[in-house]
Formats: sequence, C-alpha cells, structure tokens
Amino acid sequence: MSVKYKEFEHILTTQHRAEQEFLAEYKAGSYSLQKPYVKLNPYLIAPLTALVMFKTEQPTTVTVAVQGKEEAETIRFEFPEAKEHIIPVYGLYGDYENIVELILSNGGGNTLKIKTDALPDKVKQPTLFSTTQEYFQSNMMFVSPTTPAMTAAYDYRGEVRWYSTTNFAFDLKRVKNGRLLIGTDRLMLPPYHTSGLYEMGMIGKIYKEYRLPGGYHHDQFEMEDGNLLVLTQDPPRGTVEDMCVLIDRTTGQIIKRWDYQQILPQFPVGGSGSQDKHDWFHNNAVWYDKKTNSLTLSGRHQDAVINIDYETSKLNWIIGDPEGWPQDMVDKYFFKPVGDLSKFDWQYEQHACVVLPDGDIMCFDNGHWRAKTKEKYVPAKDNFSRGVRYRIDTEKMEIEQVWQFGKERGEDFFSTYICNVEYYGEGHYLVHSGGIGKFKGETCDTPPSRYVGDDIQYCELNSVTVEIKDDVIMFEMQLPANYYRAEKLQLYCPEDTLTFGKGQLLGTLGVTEKFLTLPPTEAGGLIPAENGAKIGLEADRIIFKARFEKGQMVLFQLEGKETYSYFVPTTKRPFLAMCVGTFLESDDRAVEFPISREGLTGDFKVSIIIDEKKYETGVTLQL
Repeated sequence: MSVKYKEFEHILTTQHRAEQEFLAEYKAGSYSLQKPYVKLNPYLIAPLTALVMFKTEQPTTVTVAVQGKEEAETIRFEFPEAKEHIIPVYGLYGDYENIVELILSNGGGNTLKIKTDALPDKVKQPTLFSTTQEYFQSNMMFVSPTTPAMTAAYDYRGEVRWYSTTNFAFDLKRVKNGRLLIGTDRLMLPPYHTSGLYEMGMIGKIYKEYRLPGGYHHDQFEMEDGNLLVLTQDPPRGTVEDMCVLIDRTTGQIIKRWDYQQILPQFPVGGSGSQDKHDWFHNNAVWYDKKTNSLTLSGRHQDAVINIDYETSKLNWIIGDPEGWPQDMVDKYFFKPVGDLSKFDWQYEQHACVVLPDGDIMCFDNGHWRAKTKEKYVPAKDNFSRGVRYRIDTEKMEIEQVWQFGKERGEDFFSTYICNVEYYGEGHYLVHSGGIGKFKGETCDTPPSRYVGDDIQYCELNSVTVEIKDDVIMFEMQLPANYYRAEKLQLYCPEDTLTFGKGQLLGTLGVTEKFLTLPPTEAGGLIPAENGAKIGLEADRIIFKARFEKGQMVLFQLEGKETYSYFVPTTKRPFLAMCVGTFLESDDRAVEFPISREGLTGDFKVSIIIDEKKYETGVTLQL
C-alpha cells in the first residue's frame, strides 16, 4: 500500500494511561518516607519534573528542597499537612544526579537522588546571561519558541530548570488556578494556527484542551470569572486573525464573538508593510480593562492598537500612525502627539498591548519598516525595536510618549516580529525582543522563522530578554533562537495542585467545510508513492499529509453511505508574518490538511482526486 496509515492517541489518553500505570505501581507497594515511590517525568512531556509519593502514620507537612548547584539555587516548597503525600518535584537539572530533600514538620526527613537525562539540543543555552540572585530570587524566565527550540525555563544563573518536549505554540500564561495556558501542538491551519489551548500543570499534566472551530493563534486572556478571551478566525471566509471569542471555562463553548470586519475597514486601509487581503489585521494580543469595560487589541498589519467596547464592539480609539486611514476616522479615533515630539515615535507592527493601572498603554514596538509607504521604509540595519509606554487622554484625544527602552540599541535589538512587554510596577518592566536574526550576515528585514531546510545554516538567531527597574538593567538573557514571548514565573504555585483522573476535551473543532462541485475524473489506481501520502486518525479529526506540486487540484474524499469531499489547498500563501515557524516543513510541496470528525459516523473508504484522476488509498476509516 502506497499510503501510510496510523491511529494517534490524544495526549489526554496517553497521559491518563501513564497515570494509571504509575498509580497502580504505587498502590501495589508500601511506600514510606524512607522508601518513597519516585517517578521521573510522570506525564511524559516535562523531563525535569518528578513525582514522589509516600504515606506517614501521622499527619504532617512536607517541605521539598531541590538542591541547587549553588545554595541560592535551591528550590523549596511546603505541602499541606496530610498522611498520604503526593509531592511534585520541579527544578531538576538535566544530565545530573539531583539531590532532593524531604523535610517533615515533625523533624523527620530523607534525601533522594534523582538522575536525569541530558538536555536535547533544542533546549538552548544562553549566550549571555546577567542578573543577581538578590534580584531574580527563585523566579524562572520561561520562553516559548518560534524557531526550532523548546519551551524552557531558566533560573538566575541561566541554568535550565524546566522544559517540555511538546511543540507548544505562542504564549504561556499562568491563570488563577495556578496552571498554565498555552497553545496546543495540533496544527489546524497553516502556518501555525492550532486546535486551541491546553490547560496544564507545571508537572506536565494536561487537564483540558479548549478547541475552537477557527483554531487558536497568538494570545488569550483570563477574565475575572474564569472565562477566556481567545484570538481566532473564521477560515471559510478567506481571512485570518481578525476575530476574538469568549469561551466558557467549564464547557469550552463560545459565548460571545467580536468580529473586526464589522469594526474596521480592511485591506488596503492602514496597511503595514506586511499587510495583504488574507491577513489584513493580524491580531496578536488582547487585553481586557475592567475600568473601561473594553478590549484593547493589537493589529500588526494596520500598525494599530485599537480599543473597543466590550458589550457593543463600538470602536473607541486607535493608537498609530494615521497615514493611510480615511480622514473621518483620523479625526474621530486617532490621537495627536503632544509633549517632547523630538522623542516621540509611533509604533509599527507592534505586539503585546498592555493596559496599565493608570490607563497608560504599553506595547512592544517592533518598528518593522517604520513607515506606512514603501518610499519611507527604514531598512533593518538602520532600524530599532523597543518597549514603549504611551499616556493617552481620550477626552482631548492626545498621546504622549512617557517611556521607552530599546531604541538606543539599534539593529542589535531589532525584531521584525513576535516579542512582548510586561509591567511589574511603576518603573519596573520586562522587554523581550525575541525575533532577532541575521541572514548571511545581514540583519533580517523579514521574520527569521521563515528560514527552514538548507537556508537555516545561513541564519544567525538571537533572542534578548531584559528587565529594567528605574532605568537600570536588572536582568538580561540572550538565547540563540527566536522566542515568541518571555514570562517570569515561579515553578511552584500553591493553587497548582496535582489532581488525578483523565483530562477533558472541551469545545469543538466544528464541521470542516465540504467541497460541493466535483470535477469529472478517471480511475488512477493507487495514489503514486511519490506523493508520500499519510493518513492519521485522531480522537476528533482526520489528518491528511502528502506532497503535491504547487497549484494542483486536490480533493480528499470519504466514501460511505454518503460521500464527503474536501478541498486540499496546494498553493501556499507567501506568509508575511511567520510568527511561529516550528510547524513548517522544509519541503515546500508538503501539505497538511485536517478534517474534523464532527458529524461523521460510519465506515468510509478514503480516495484522493488529483487534477483529473481519482486515486485509491487502500484505507477505510471507521468513524
């Protein structure tokens, strides 16, 4: 058979089976403080974590101390009083015999040795690292990659103390229950739109996957009631990254939508140097402000940070260069710069908008092209990126630049894409320039994440993460890869308690759009081996992978009591904003096409139409 077929377990199923196995081992033994049960990487995707379990005759608290290579690197956490002790261990070193102390409140204790494997090459080591233990303390700097690397966390010495082998997408954020929200590793729409969000404990256990019919990209925000704002799109209408939805935290169902096509004029209005009709807004951040009951959204491809009413979607204001916008919108929604104009710069192709407690707006100003028209474009070698803070007066419609960091570093801090800022308090900020790159020695004018295959050898990647307090650099880390965002977190969080049981698959992928007009075809036999066709069956979808020449007409068919046909795109768009390149294939003929199983039941024979011939695959799916 020329088609490879495989069934894939969902990570929730795989982890649940692993959990049942180690719990069975634990229950079959008699584990005490002096002889505890120890499981390294219990949930299979976080190799520098472990689980220690044992019982004591009397209730007692347990403090775990993961010994550092220096005393100040030791990580401690106290667990509540109990007789049965379930102790997640975080902060192990790679390729190291780790010393882990268990200290009981009644004075007892034990010392364990836990040996870990070497770190993979994709866990990058800092090329520059500067901070102090007094400043950084037991925090970790987490970074999530956009080029071949792994999501990892670094302590105050630049030592890796956590990483995941899973190809997570976009930002990693801790939510109120102590767990982490991050994009799934399940590609739904090229080049990087995934099925939704994982809610995961630091130990690597995934408790929930929130799926969306339009997929997930870039950012999410936890509301006060726990519901989630998630960035998405409606792919059948031919545009991307121009919608936000509110999803129910319990069910994953969509309960509210904001459609930017109903709010803003589209291509070519306000276009940045990366705008096209398909990706006219490119929403890369969302922030809810309770004081004004509004959403603030970053639109990279209109060089615009916009603010809309949460209830009505009414446009309130726009921060950005007004060139290229209709005059009536400029008069009504744009701000006039005031203050020291010699220090004022508009932001271009920005990321990570943040509303501060006093109403100021921060963002990462990538500065890509730093103009609205090609005649004024600034090349990368003469350009800069920065974190910037603007003060806005919505009554007078005036804007003042009150702080920035990065302009003074010029091209060495220049990122055409990705990046973020964080506000820790007045005068205390993080600025993460994660998309720096040089190609054949020249600073990149386009996202370095697009370089794959043989080209990657000519690309020099860098990511610079800086924390500034009262205009003094307190932390700086440079890594030889590109990272979407950086987030400072503690490994241990009291709310992040380990709960046993299978995780939940929530929300829906929706129904994949069917192709209704079929061409006349002739029998072609088995699909040719050179197409390299692969069919995968997951819990909620079918995955078709193959190689086709650009522009070939391809249909994927399911033939049963009814026949369903799906159009498989083979003409790839020239993505001008390759925010995550970790899903890219080095072969530009490679196609990956998912089909939701929603609404499909029965036995289906799979066939493929390529141009005017219909090919058999030899695969029958039982759905």
